[in-house]
Amino acid sequence: MDNIVQQLKKLGFNEYESKSYLSLVKQGPVTAYQVSKDSGIPRARIYDVLSNLVEKGIVLREEINDTTRYSPLPVEIFLQKAQSEWQSTYSEISDSLKSLENSSEKMDNRVISLKDYKTIINYCVTLIKKAEKRIVISMWDEMYEVLKKELIEASETVTIQGITLHVEDPIENLEIHRITPFTETKSTEHWFILSIDSKEMIYGPSTNERSIAFYTDDPVHIYLLEDYVWHDVLVNRLVRRSQDDLEKWITAERKAFFMEK
Repeated sequence: MDNIVQQLKKLGFNEYESKSYLSLVKQGPVTAYQVSKDSGIPRARIYDVLSNLVEKGIVLREEINDTTRYSPLPVEIFLQKAQSEWQSTYSEISDSLKSLENSSEKMDNRVISLKDYKTIINYCVTLIKKAEKRIVISMWDEMYEVLKKELIEASETVTIQGITLHVEDPIENLEIHRITPFTETKSTEHWFILSIDSKEMIYGPSTNERSIAFYTDDPVHIYLLEDYVWHDVLVNRLVRRSQDDLEKWITAERKAFFMEK
């Protein structure tokens, strides 16, 4: 019940209004006293709360034999009403915010931190949908699976390039990273890179481990990380084509470079 109250509060109802409506949904047409008793709302407040809900069209009031009874707007109609109002609000605020954004001065290229899982994913989804020509990615399976639907849809209109790790049957043109001691080490960070038209990029460690990522529209950052992805793709292809045992050599060279024992 508490969870439903919290969800109703997100729609703009206060706690007493939310509890009153839920009480009426459970009980059907009842008196204000019965709503107060069931919901725990003080009797001194219940009449004002119900009057507010009547004004909002969420509760219906009727007089029966000198007794005032209240009934809820049927749930299906309530949900349709809430959805319609939300969509109307979304359209209005969307137009206003975009107008403000377009009229503001262009900021210098920047790098900003994103520190919430849902925010990170929503940013990624929004950028994927903005792609016009090309998406470059480097992703482990956990992030790829979260964005798979959007990437597949985008692949119908734009080119997707890059490399994936531990992903089975990725989108065509994506390289499948070879299995190496580095990829199988538990301490290896599962970083992801998502670059859109070489104009905007999000990158960061595994969101399963840390809910942090970085957004940038700085061309230097984007160039360096896209080049990093290309080198990863290139080494993967060279190893696959070579007759020599390059993997042992690459592993040894990596350890030496990063001063690992």
